[in-house]
Amino acid sequence: MLVAELIAQRQFHLTEKSIEDPAPGEVQVRVRAVGICGSDLHSYAEGAVGDTPCEYPMVLGHEPAGTVVKTGAGVTGWQQGDRVALEPALYCYHCEFCRSGHHNVCASIRFLSNPGHPGFFREFVNLPVANLLAIPPDLPLELATIVEPLAVAIHSMRFAAVQAGETVAVFGAGPIGLLTIACLKVAGAGRIWAIDPLAHRRDLATHMGAHATLDPSQLDAARQILADTAGRGVDCAIDCAAKEDTTNAGIRATCNAGRVVLTGIHSAAMVPFEVSPMRRKELSIFNVRRSNHESHDALALLTARMAWFAPLVTHTWPLDRVAAAFALNEHYADGVGKMVIV
Repeated sequence: MLVAELIAQRQFHLTEKSIEDPAPGEVQVRVRAVGICGSDLHSYAEGAVGDTPCEYPMVLGHEPAGTVVKTGAGVTGWQQGDRVALEPALYCYHCEFCRSGHHNVCASIRFLSNPGHPGFFREFVNLPVANLLAIPPDLPLELATIVEPLAVAIHSMRFAAVQAGETVAVFGAGPIGLLTIACLKVAGAGRIWAIDPLAHRRDLATHMGAHATLDPSQLDAARQILADTAGRGVDCAIDCAAKEDTTNAGIRATCNAGRVVLTGIHSAAMVPFEVSPMRRKELSIFNVRRSNHESHDALALLTARMAWFAPLVTHTWPLDRVAAAFALNEHYADGVGKMVIV
């Protein structure tokens, strides 16, 4: 099978590898489409995700969809050709965190695309049957790649806890920010601000449901939000960008006793926070760690609103152009929203 390996910063190598038959309880899937995630870009451009360095060679990609090829012993209910979205996380199900329902922070988690655990920029993969989600025949496979990041956005809503009519500021209108805006719209947020320096992403934010968009390269977004709310601030700020001062802008834009949700991944292992306004306002600060069994909800929402989500997938490029696809994403070129490798 063809595999795209990251062998150094900004360097991919295409190679051929074999794959064994699926083990008992596993299903072999032909990977048909994989979205490029922001954490993939960290690995590509920075050689690390936060304080976790890359270990070369490694296979990125954790937003996959495909078709069933064959099943291992003991697997029932799946046939060759079945269309599926794939869960990239493998849990132990035995540690204290799994037993308490916090599978996303499993003590022995294996997340496919992390160092030592090859991801999905390859033609075939064997996975436990529990990691497959059947998708309807009218859902395009490239759009099904949104299931994984949409599950992350849905998971972040547990912490945002937005009530009908509440106000929210979303910093960053990349794919995860756009999906967060969609979730806020479904949750009944009263007014949503989207903050992003790229015009095409602000346009997509409006399509997804943002009521106002701000260009942080042209103004102080937090100050503008405070002006728009008569000095009160928003009930919740969600940082999906994790760029430079976005977390602190969220702190400044949030009202007393509000919530700040950190969904994006900062490049630096140490990030300075403005603790004085955070303390004075008694803000609640929440961190988001991927998702925790929200994929079925994500698939249901995506299936029900396909036309709404479809404009997010702006590019579909073949696996042999993966290096060029990452370069385009790194520079936010050509109006890229979500890039999918097919």
